[in-house]
Amino acid sequence: MAHIQQQNSKEYTPPRYLAPVSNQMFSILAGLSDILIILGISVLAGVTYHIFTYGDTGDTLNFLKVGALVSLFFILPHILRRRYTINGFLYQDHPYLNLFYTWNFAFFCVLAIGFLSKLSDIYSRGSVLIFYLAGFTALFVLRRILARAIREGWHSGLVASRQIMLVGTDARIMEFQNRYNLLNLGLQIKALVTLPPETVKSPGQRLSAELDFAAARARALNIDDVYILAPWSEKAILGQCIETFMSLPVSIHLGPERILDGFRDIHIEKLGPMASLKLTRPPLKPLDTLLKRAVDIFVSLTGLILLSPLFLLIALAVKWSSKGPVFFKQKRHGFNHELFSIYKFRTMHVSESGAKITQATRDDARVTRIGRILRRLNIDELPQLLNVLKGEMSIVGPRPHALVHNREWEHKVRLYARRHNMKPGITGWAQINGWRGETDTDIKIRARVEHDLHYIDNWTIWFDIYIILATLFSRKSYRNAY
Repeated sequence: MAHIQQQNSKEYTPPRYLAPVSNQMFSILAGLSDILIILGISVLAGVTYHIFTYGDTGDTLNFLKVGALVSLFFILPHILRRRYTINGFLYQDHPYLNLFYTWNFAFFCVLAIGFLSKLSDIYSRGSVLIFYLAGFTALFVLRRILARAIREGWHSGLVASRQIMLVGTDARIMEFQNRYNLLNLGLQIKALVTLPPETVKSPGQRLSAELDFAAARARALNIDDVYILAPWSEKAILGQCIETFMSLPVSIHLGPERILDGFRDIHIEKLGPMASLKLTRPPLKPLDTLLKRAVDIFVSLTGLILLSPLFLLIALAVKWSSKGPVFFKQKRHGFNHELFSIYKFRTMHVSESGAKITQATRDDARVTRIGRILRRLNIDELPQLLNVLKGEMSIVGPRPHALVHNREWEHKVRLYARRHNMKPGITGWAQINGWRGETDTDIKIRARVEHDLHYIDNWTIWFDIYIILATLFSRKSYRNAY
């Protein structure tokens, strides 16, 4: 018979009068906490500002109304994106960036309503600034506290975890347990069902009998989820397991295959009677493409107009510092591997664009005196505003590499070619995190690619705005600039 091992948790069990916090209860508590903090900070900011500025508390009811509007526009995106579930709260990518985007979205909506309705005078600009900064800080702290409380609650039993049964061979069960920290995912193993190798190789009546016995144990143990740990190619085994556990009120999961670990946005897509496992999607929807292009045109056109006097001064300095053209042009791969010529201010005595290109290194003798200053301040990249205006590049995106380096790294780094699923950018997520400059090791190029792919998979217009601001003001974006 199949060996069934019941797992008796050694973790602390709370008293019976303390019911573990369920996922639904957490969603309500998290949402209410956000609302109460926003309302409280709104009133506190308004009252504090009025006391110090005018000597009275002001109209508390108006402050409460503003807080109610902000909280409405803040919690709605969280509800729609299921961020108030435990998993949605803990395992979203870059939760504090998402908090920053949503907080700005809420404020933008309320300020727009105030402007259109001509009611913006009920809440002064000083109060708005205090509310914005204090509210974001309070919500940031709340998320850190809740995240820690959830993980400790799973270990102590105060937060309800999913009771699961693992069904498979010894090797597959051991691999699954070693690969994932299940308790930190809110999963508690209640029972292990080890299938004998001979029944797996030749599924039949014996396997059916063993699975029936396992199903009876799952019913007795009140299992929430059953994970079938068998290769997806073993159709007979999977079919028998699914058919058996379908008679139970449990969630049935096919154990994850390793190939799926490299994809972030996996889901089943139904098209009529056809079901497929969707691994990736285009990074931008049509409306997103229009929005991003509109921002690119506005920023590039504004930048070219305002910076034209600086361009003239730099051009004169480049011509004065050494012989050669003002601009350096080089072929690069753009969106969908389309070729284009990238523009830069010339910063070297040489202009390499052939089959062999040597990356700039610290104290590189090829760099001119003026070029060293331009590269250190990232000013040599400004002519790429022309590339952006022409539609060949974007303000934000994966940085384009020389063709020879593209060909080399495509064979070294997994999913490297996915960088070309979006227009290359003047700046990017990798650059503001310090992954710019010379890529003389595999670790550096892999880190850069991982950041680029994260940006592609998680693009929002707020993400772009954050990267633009960080490019200007973050010290990391100037690291390794030589």
